[in-house]
Amino acid sequence: MMFEGFEHKRIKTSGAEIALVQGGSGAPLLLLHGYPQTGAIWHKVAPALARRYTLVIPDLRGYGASSKPPTDDRHLPYSKRAMALDMVEVMQALGFPRFALAGHDRGARVTYRLALDHPARVERTAVLDIVPTIEQFERLNRTSARAAYHWYFLAQPAPFPETLIGKDPDYFLIHTLESWCGTPGAFTPDAMATYREAFRDPEVIHATCEDYRAGIDCDFDDADRKGGIKVAPPMLALWGRPRPAASWSGSARSLAELGARRARRADRLRPLHPGRASRRTRSDTVRFFGISVAAPTRGDSGRQAAIASSDLDCLQFGKLDPS
Repeated sequence: MMFEGFEHKRIKTSGAEIALVQGGSGAPLLLLHGYPQTGAIWHKVAPALARRYTLVIPDLRGYGASSKPPTDDRHLPYSKRAMALDMVEVMQALGFPRFALAGHDRGARVTYRLALDHPARVERTAVLDIVPTIEQFERLNRTSARAAYHWYFLAQPAPFPETLIGKDPDYFLIHTLESWCGTPGAFTPDAMATYREAFRDPEVIHATCEDYRAGIDCDFDDADRKGGIKVAPPMLALWGRPRPAASWSGSARSLAELGARRARRADRLRPLHPGRASRRTRSDTVRFFGISVAAPTRGDSGRQAAIASSDLDCLQFGKLDPS
């Protein structure tokens, strides 16, 4: 059973109604999922983190059990700015005007947008397996285009992708998740059942396409970059493997320019025991709200950075940021 002991809630924001689970005790920590998943992606790490933090784990607007608001010609209701505002309003409604947050994939893009738009709300933040959206497009080459084909497929005008996906949503969902998953057998039956149930809803298919239609317009990122606006709160950036050295260093540089204080590459994610890293790397451990990142020591060639952070059931390790 996922999220045992957590409370299920629905919070109405100015633009949507957000379904979430809340549990644990301590300082508030908001966890955001990516495509094509729901908040269920955090179910393995939640029990460990809940011992130290009050966790808020929502479905982003358009995903899972959250509402699917009408769109417009510019797809602004599905912009990361709109999704970030949802999260600020959700946390305020729960009594958390200031909080830490971490996001994976599309949720990581909401995470850095929230930190840019609402820096006073954010204690610290972590982004998993992304580069800034505008750079994702600027770096496109034949290898990354093949890995990230869905960015362009899902952004096609409605109802083209919706129609094709809707013919067999289970096939599209399973193919997508399995082709991105870095750990065979990582999905639990409960999590997969949750993803299937959500993705069989035509409104979810349409709304998640709208997410990508909104995302292909990088006006917000472009304006911030030109204006020299950076993420003010401490930000940790993590990536999985394998990633060529040039790609990894470029990704780290991109997030550093956005404001990241720490960038780490990791072989895998596993359940966290806060502060407990391998003897080999213990001296260089960095802690981020229960995410303990151990950097490689000399002689490690940068290849075995150990992250004791989470046990996400799907991480796109082995791919080039197909978030």
